[in-house]
Amino acid sequence: MDTRFLQSFVAVVECGSMAEAARRLDLTPAAVAARIRTLEEDLGTVLVSRSGRAVKATEAGLQILDQSRSVVRSVNDLRAAAVDQQGVGQLRIGTFFSAATLIAAPVLEKLYAEHPELSVFVDVGYSPDLSAKVIAGELDAAIVVEHHFVMPKSCQWHALTEEPLVVIAPPDVQVTEDAHTLLRTRPFIKYDRRIWGGRLADRYLRERDIQPKMRLEIDGIMTIASLVSRGLGISLVPDWSHLWGPNIPVTRIPLPGAVPSRRIGLVRTVKGPRERLVDEVLAHATGICAPDTPARA
Repeated sequence: MDTRFLQSFVAVVECGSMAEAARRLDLTPAAVAARIRTLEEDLGTVLVSRSGRAVKATEAGLQILDQSRSVVRSVNDLRAAAVDQQGVGQLRIGTFFSAATLIAAPVLEKLYAEHPELSVFVDVGYSPDLSAKVIAGELDAAIVVEHHFVMPKSCQWHALTEEPLVVIAPPDVQVTEDAHTLLRTRPFIKYDRRIWGGRLADRYLRERDIQPKMRLEIDGIMTIASLVSRGLGISLVPDWSHLWGPNIPVTRIPLPGAVPSRRIGLVRTVKGPRERLVDEVLAHATGICAPDTPARA
């Protein structure tokens, strides 16, 4: 059995689409479909069902899904270990979207400075999905926004930083202006409500009966800060200003009274084969998230 066919099967189920799986694997949809058919013929059962463009695992497919992921990961580890002087295989880490640039990128820079031959896989996605993959053993660690989930004994949570909500405005706005007045009167760039930080901001506005003048809704704190710095509006986001630094000039206006915060942390497996490398990832991420750490361009 060609393990690349298992990899295609896993990708199709995770993506829910032949086309999306093909993009992930850098193949054509026809090639992915052919791999799935060959695998089904080899195993003698139907693994996926199609409804229009959507694809989902059959009962038989679900039965082999976890084992397929394990086989694919073991093969990736074997290939990485063959060229890795440390013999630890491929380090697999996850990061939510905003942290990919602000935390994961400088962590990888530091990691490769110490381990030039290291093989790393980075999964960028939503925090609940990433946490589930760590718990399932698909990732060694992930940088996530804290959310409600059951932490098994095989995993640990390490807090990295806590970020209160803050109003960010164009640089010509004075810091002495009233935050709530700005939220009611200025064009508003809403942080995507599918994201925990966006839901936190949305709840804050609803609880205070503040109805902003909506201009657009978008994910990505860096993107929002960049739009605000260009004078396109104001926003209410978790305060990452010490990470994006002076290269994105905005005015930070604190909220009155008690301010809700989101927490960023690292969820990791305990005593995994790459435990020492995960320790290094944690140490680097902790240093980068420290408020007195100079931000890089």
